[in-house]
Amino acid sequence: MTVEQAPAETPKATARDWFQRAVVYQIYPRSFADSNGDGIGDLRGIISKLDYLQRLGVDVVWLSPIYTSPQDDNGYDISDYRNVDPLFGTLEELRELTDGLHARGMKLVMDLVVNHTSDEHPWFVESRSSKENPKRDWYWWRPPREVDARASQRRAAAAAEPNNWGSAFSGPAWEFDQATGEYYLHIFSKKQPDLNWENPEVRAAVYEMMNWWLDRGVDGFRMDVINFISKDISLPDGPVADGKLFGDGSPFYIDGPRMHEFLQEMHREVFASRTGGLLTVGEMPGVTVEDAVLYTDPARAEVDMVFQFEHVALDQEEGDKWRPKKLLLTELKQTLGRWQEGLAETGWNSLYWGNHDQARAVSRFGDDGKYREHSAKMLAGILHLHRGTPYVYQGEGLGMTNMTFGAISDYRDIEVLNHHREATTHLGHTDAEVLAALAPLNRDNARTPVQWDASRHAGFTTGAPWIAVNPNANHINAAAQMDDPDSVYSFYRKVIALRHAEPVVSHGDFTMLLPDDPHVYAFTRALAGSGSAGSPGSPADGTQILVLGNFSGEERDAQLGDQTWHDAELVLGNYPSDAGAAARDGGSAASAVRSSAAGAMRLRPWELLVLRRRSGA
Repeated sequence: MTVEQAPAETPKATARDWFQRAVVYQIYPRSFADSNGDGIGDLRGIISKLDYLQRLGVDVVWLSPIYTSPQDDNGYDISDYRNVDPLFGTLEELRELTDGLHARGMKLVMDLVVNHTSDEHPWFVESRSSKENPKRDWYWWRPPREVDARASQRRAAAAAEPNNWGSAFSGPAWEFDQATGEYYLHIFSKKQPDLNWENPEVRAAVYEMMNWWLDRGVDGFRMDVINFISKDISLPDGPVADGKLFGDGSPFYIDGPRMHEFLQEMHREVFASRTGGLLTVGEMPGVTVEDAVLYTDPARAEVDMVFQFEHVALDQEEGDKWRPKKLLLTELKQTLGRWQEGLAETGWNSLYWGNHDQARAVSRFGDDGKYREHSAKMLAGILHLHRGTPYVYQGEGLGMTNMTFGAISDYRDIEVLNHHREATTHLGHTDAEVLAALAPLNRDNARTPVQWDASRHAGFTTGAPWIAVNPNANHINAAAQMDDPDSVYSFYRKVIALRHAEPVVSHGDFTMLLPDDPHVYAFTRALAGSGSAGSPGSPADGTQILVLGNFSGEERDAQLGDQTWHDAELVLGNYPSDAGAAARDGGSAASAVRSSAAGAMRLRPWELLVLRRRSGA
């Protein structure tokens, strides 16, 4: 599989060059750093860590929601889009954070949550006040339907909901409002009613709010489940899978009929007249490669890149995160390779292993035991050297791991709590069965506090943390790693610096190698050269890099056939001996890369090797 190089740079491509070279760091404010001892991270805590972020080398900070919220879904239920929740600080502190990032050469991207609001948002308070209220049609209201006898047999309560859709957080996707005698739609929590984007007044209000934030110095938006905003207005029933209580409504609200129209209108109303390197990222569950090409085509003016979820569903049975299964490396390569190929000529990829909705990367894709450091470094190298914009989730650059939660009372995530209740109450599973299923992929794994040092509560707070700190903070923490040249943190700095310095990483072709190898991930990146006329760093400098990663705890051979890389330069490796050996031999790979009897490159457990050669060198 070979991905062709993007077309020659145009004025439009040049405007996008900054984010093609950039690295984004996600902060989940509640768990990042607490400045006042209340156990919850805040803006002042983030401000205190700006030098840490600058030293890491990231270009953009994506801030998960800090807006005023009842915190039913940790801030993704917003009751005031134009203010900061007192839990996190003030608008003035957000301005200080923005200025501090800009002064250090970094940008700020805010989370945009406009598929739904909180049920405490003034818009919804008005909407539910009466059927005649002018904002009634700002949300999806429907009268009860006649009871379906078959649905009544499936559930204890009669199914009078307007359709059979289930919520992403368990239970029905409809909530009955006693005062007006109708149901409202909520794809997520019942405290997160869905906005009706069919109403132009809703769209105008959203665009006005977005412009207000950009005027305050924000540099763009990560758009939460943005491909849910256009829905099939007939709201038909969805198919009901075996063992499920509710229908799957996603075919009728994912990538709906007016999605592209809405995003193009948003671009015209918010972004088209602005300059200064803004970033728009659409979180799009269920998006296909073909749709992503359309969403990210610069000529269509919709979004710069999308978050897709195919690769983080590969370790789940039929996409059900509560039915985990073993990840096959061949499937991971097939999926990521297909996205590389699909967006090669038009559009752009976002690259990530984890975020606030995913389990810890090193526990999920690597080895969080004996080879934690090696596998954390290897995962960083593999991800960041793909073609696209990489995202680092807080703590990932330290090799933080999944948490062990002993009882359901240890969890805080609404998704977990609702699933546990439904599974034990309605589906007949035992508490032990549900807890075992929850452990590998639950969202709270990623939401434990960042581990800053080995002190009490890992230096996150002087009070009682809102969720328990991982006990391994006594040896996995920032203080132990920042000045250690062999640490995971230092390795992330090297990978990020390589992306900034080497055009082949940001702009080169991508070619997947060894697609059927069950243990070794291998690919090349290349910029077309012009013989001896090319010079390092030029748009076409004839540079090639080879990236090899061993996804196992055993030695493995990478058999590259007739490709010879033993005379190449070793750029990066995650075993300390690599750098020393290469330096002693003038930087050649021959002194650091081991070979098998058959001439294959032999990789140690969880080893990463990055080799480079230039034409005419």
